Amino acid sequence: MSGGCPKGEPHGFDASFRGPVRRRSCTDIVCCLIFIIAILSYVALGIVAWLHGDPRKVLHPTNSYGQFCGQKGSPNEKKPILFYFNILKCANPSLLINLQCPTTQMCVSKCPDRFATYTEMQMQHTLSTSYWEYYRDFCKPGFSNPYKPVSQVLRDEDCPSMLVPSRPFLQRCLPDFTSLNGTVTVANRTNFKDALETARSVTELQHAARGITGLVDAKELGMKIVEDYAKTWAWIIIGLLLSLAVSLIFILLLRFTAGLLLWTTIVTCLLLLAYGMWYCSMQLSRLRNTPGADVAIVTVGMQTDLQVYLQLSQTWIVLLVSLAVTEACVLLMLIFLRRRVQVAIALLREASKAIGHIMSTLFFPVVTFLLLTLCISYWAVTAVYLASSGEAVYRVMSPDVSCQYANSTCTPESFNRSNVSMSASCQGSQCLFAFYGGETSYHRHLFLLQLSNLLLCLWLINFSLALEQCTLAGTFASYYWARRKPQDIPPCPLFSSFSRALRYHTGSLAFGALILSVAQLVRIILEYVEQRLKGVNNVVSRFLLHCLQCCFWCLEKFIRYMNRNAYIMVAIYGKNFCTSAREAFFLLMRNVVRTAVLDRVTDFLLFLGKALIAGGVGVVALFLFTKKIPVFQEEVPSLNYYWVPLLTVVLGAFLIAHAFFSVYAMCVDTLFLCFCDDLERHDGSSGKPFLMSPELHRILGKSSQSHR
Repeated sequence: MSGGCPKGEPHGFDASFRGPVRRRSCTDIVCCLIFIIAILSYVALGIVAWLHGDPRKVLHPTNSYGQFCGQKGSPNEKKPILFYFNILKCANPSLLINLQCPTTQMCVSKCPDRFATYTEMQMQHTLSTSYWEYYRDFCKPGFSNPYKPVSQVLRDEDCPSMLVPSRPFLQRCLPDFTSLNGTVTVANRTNFKDALETARSVTELQHAARGITGLVDAKELGMKIVEDYAKTWAWIIIGLLLSLAVSLIFILLLRFTAGLLLWTTIVTCLLLLAYGMWYCSMQLSRLRNTPGADVAIVTVGMQTDLQVYLQLSQTWIVLLVSLAVTEACVLLMLIFLRRRVQVAIALLREASKAIGHIMSTLFFPVVTFLLLTLCISYWAVTAVYLASSGEAVYRVMSPDVSCQYANSTCTPESFNRSNVSMSASCQGSQCLFAFYGGETSYHRHLFLLQLSNLLLCLWLINFSLALEQCTLAGTFASYYWARRKPQDIPPCPLFSSFSRALRYHTGSLAFGALILSVAQLVRIILEYVEQRLKGVNNVVSRFLLHCLQCCFWCLEKFIRYMNRNAYIMVAIYGKNFCTSAREAFFLLMRNVVRTAVLDRVTDFLLFLGKALIAGGVGVVALFLFTKKIPVFQEEVPSLNYYWVPLLTVVLGAFLIAHAFFSVYAMCVDTLFLCFCDDLERHDGSSGKPFLMSPELHRILGKSSQSHR
């Protein structure tokens, strides 16, 4: 199908071409077979992970013996909370290496609610057994000798040396910090003593749990956010349905009033930007003499209350500059590219007609969404099962960083008789549960299996997107190459294009998706390496890493763009991926001026449409959630953070608009390639008439010729 062609004519030239090739054969069969084998291997990987993994290892805390807290059918069934014998040891530097607190950890039914030490318990036990009954709940199971000397109890880790009032968080007992007159306290105390009568301060507890107290604040923030969602979920759904209706109406109106609507969109965006600049300048004038308004945003730090930032002059300066730059860019584009804007509007108007004749294309993204949801869900479940594979591995945890056996593998049953416990530099060492792993080939290659899981997930995601692009391209190409529109449009063009893509071109789509997935995987690995090297001060390595990240980012963008155009050529001509990519590339290069300007201008106009829809719905939501709409003031509930439902509605509206406009963008790209090919195949004579619409030929042809 891709043989030689006459001199001076494009590769694959056929003047009698009348639309997507119907008689076609399977392309990239080898890649199709590899793709099928990869899918079967992915299913096998999921089964193996399911057989070896146990999500409870991730979901439930594990004590020092590798047992799950709260597991049904076990001795810890009624003990769902993990208790640390000496949480002060959690401030040990080895915690950063081993990701495990070097102290005995037991499953308990509840956290301690009072200060107590083992010494105090022994003294009180002579008066009443209730003190011992309370204290023994936090000792090792089976320990029942309250008269054992304190030194031996601490040596054998039979009981905690002290109890601190705590509360459960993420199924772990953490000190119950409270604020009293600006001072951090625990049970209204700032000092306490341990079993050895050593004075301790709450600051030490706070330092030991510093990383976790941040999570406590995050939990409180999360609870308030969930509460806001519970109060406003109905209003959020209404906002999303409104954005759905507005997006659909916007696209339908483009068919009849594309020029007017798009110019209205541009002018509206300009007016909104101008209003935003005026509002920012007014706020700056108001804050000019306000005390504290000149504080830098960096000094304030991260705040959940947005009103804090709105009281700073620097916030409004940043907004004013951003809006001014955006306004200037739009105005410069309109001044110097006004003719190209008219050309882009002509393309959008033609795309509106195509979508109007084939309305089912607007709902095809739902199929893609379901496929993406399936791929991501399968990846997430498989990743959890892989992460929870293996048997319990125990490591030596020592409070002394000079211990030569620290972090080495050990066996709890024989640890007290081993050389480690006898070593002078390892006094106080313990054999504690570290993680789940193993020595088999499967366990040694878990990291590679996780990478394979990620690569296959990316491959399936990109294949789903490629299938959507190829299906839509074939559908809109059927519209363009129809001599009489809509009479000559084939019946069920969307289903026909979808069937052709799956039946003949699964290999081509998988080939392009694999190339893109490999580039994405390399980028993800580079991001991971960057995170691991954040504490390293090697300037050269960081510079090289950033260069590699930049190169692969550009490579991914280029591959994504070429894949998109290659899929269009595959849908039209039915050739393999490499041939289609080559022909698409040279076709675009022969029309480089049109490609460079029209494509970007069209994307910019579509972005303005998406921004207008999301911004318009967002303004309505802002007035609604801040109770500035009198009609709904009583119905709208009081919120902790009004920005929670507001951002949800704005983001959801933008994604919904993006789903509709992605179909629109694919239509424009397909029509543009068909137009360029049409100009090369035909000359407008009676023998070789153009198949483009008369309006598209009049505007696009004249404009393009005057700028070539």
